[in-house]
This record gives sequence, structure tokens and C-alpha cells, in this order.
Amino acid sequence: MTAGSPKGQSDAEPQKRQSLAEKAYAALEERIVTLDFAPGEVLSENALAASLGIGRTPVREALQRLVREGLVVIMPRRGVLISDINVSDQLEALRVRRVLECLMAELAALRSTPGERTVFREIAQAMRMAGQQENDMGFMRLDRDLNRRIADSCRNRYARRAMGLLHGLSRRFWYVHYKEVLDLPLCARLHAEQADTIADGGTAAALAATDTLLDYIESFTRASLDVPRRDT
Repeated sequence: MTAGSPKGQSDAEPQKRQSLAEKAYAALEERIVTLDFAPGEVLSENALAASLGIGRTPVREALQRLVREGLVVIMPRRGVLISDINVSDQLEALRVRRVLECLMAELAALRSTPGERTVFREIAQAMRMAGQQENDMGFMRLDRDLNRRIADSCRNRYARRAMGLLHGLSRRFWYVHYKEVLDLPLCARLHAEQADTIADGGTAAALAATDTLLDYIESFTRASLDVPRRDT
């Protein structure tokens, strides 16, 4: 116990709580993104904690993060509302994503360490394989990992915070519509090219690859306007 710590509380306790909150967040975010929790569904905090086998405090911390990301709404004395999906909002989010993601890709290409570059190449290889195998869940998890790696290696905490508010909503939108309008092998290849250019360290190439990827994501989003929503 360090000086100033409350009596009987070790330094490991806050770290353990943070780890549990991260675990709760990852589990809840994936269940929301993959529509296990459907838009408009109302859930209780107690039921969520029980289903995860995690205490209410870390679950509450995870929910507050999901509130900031727009995936849930806390309704006092009623429960946790899973937010709806809105195509117009998604297009507006893409306008912001394009600016931020291009900046972050350039910075990641410039600032990433040799070890991080190796990981980007590994993600690129796994992305291509997921696309070839039409592995949607594998792709989605790799996409989340790639986003996190870019956010870490760009070393700009302001861009990282801003992008953190958008990725979950974007992945959920993708999951709702990808079977109708997405070319998964192409999408995976474009993500892989982004990861490879960052690994190569060329800022202009990383910017161009990211811009091309976002062109495709925007075309996918607009195409989804013409198909009925898949709820399962």
C-alpha cells in the first residue's frame, strides 16, 4: 500500500476494477454491435451484471462509456435502452471519421514503433484471410483491433478520444447491413492495405489508403438506404 492509500485498500484494487470494467465493456459492446441486444431493447443493470458474472460497479462504469459512445441510454428507474440505428447519423459520423482517421493514419505511419509496425503487418495478413474466408466475426474483431492500434500508435490523445466515440456505432451499422450490400473480401483488403501502408511508414500512402477505405465505407452506407434493415 502506498502513502495516501485508504487503509486496507491495496493499489491493485483500482487496477482490478478497471480491468473488470474493460472486460464488461468489451463484452457488452460486442453484444450490442452484433445485435444480441437489439435497438430499442431495455435491459436492467442487475441482469447485465448477472449475465456477465461481473459486479455492478464495473458494469456501471462500462455502461457510462457506452453512453458516451451513443450505444446506450440510461433511463433512471427504467433501465438501459439500446439506442436506435440511424443512416443519416451514420453519414454525418463518416464526415468526421474521414478527417480524424486520415490524420490518425498519417501520424501512426510516422510515429509507430518497429514492434507496432510488425503488429500492423500481422493484422493486414489476418484481415486478408478473414475476407477470403468470409469470416464476418473474425473481420469485425480485427477491425476493432486495428482501430485500437492506430489510435495508440498515432500518439494523439485528442484524436483517440474523438474516434473512440464513433467506432462502436460504425461497427454496429456495418453488422446490420453487411450481408445485403457489403463486399467483405474487398472491405477486408482495403483495411489490410491501410494497415500495410502504416507499417511501411509512408504518410502519403497511409493517407491515400485510408481515404480509399472511407470512400468504400461511405458507398456501403449509402447503398444500405436501398435495402430493408436486417434485425437478426
